[in-house]
Amino acid sequence: MTRIVFLPHEELCPEGAVIDVEPGVTVCDAALNNGVEIEHACEKSCACTTCHVIVREGYDSLAEADELEDDLLDKAWGLEPESRLSCQAVVGDKDLVVEIPRYTINQVSERH
Repeated sequence: MTRIVFLPHEELCPEGAVIDVEPGVTVCDAALNNGVEIEHACEKSCACTTCHVIVREGYDSLAEADELEDDLLDKAWGLEPESRLSCQAVVGDKDLVVEIPRYTINQVSERH
């Protein structure tokens, strides 16, 4: 099992979250399956940036982003060198520390 530590986010997980997942799952699915309601306006099809995260530790264990993901990330709020779309970042065998940015470019929250 691989451990993902989600740093505290004011709205999505104020206390932060620590979850254990099997390698091969995306960071987005890991979050959603464990009560961290990260936005994913395009239904995880790599067509938006609402699931943008910053991988603070373990970034190098992720497969490289493809050209489409890189192009989309250029539009993300708060882009950093360790930014990924969580719907495309597949968990490997190294633990991760993930920050969910405070804002997205989404005009309206998809959460109900």
